[in-house]
Amino acid sequence: MTRLPVVIALLAAVAALLALDLATSHPLDPFAAPPLMALGSGQASGGAHCASLPGQ
Repeated sequence: MTRLPVVIALLAAVAALLALDLATSHPLDPFAAPPLMALGSGQASGGAHCASLPGQ
């Protein structure tokens, strides 16, 4: 048994997952997105690992 069937099955699964994600997701709205760098703006981070720090 060669690795070729396994590689083909893996690539087909990745392609199917990508197609499912593209078919079910909504397009991004660049005007509603948070700024990439908000240094000194007073905005709190909300989605990164630094947002999960314990509060005082």
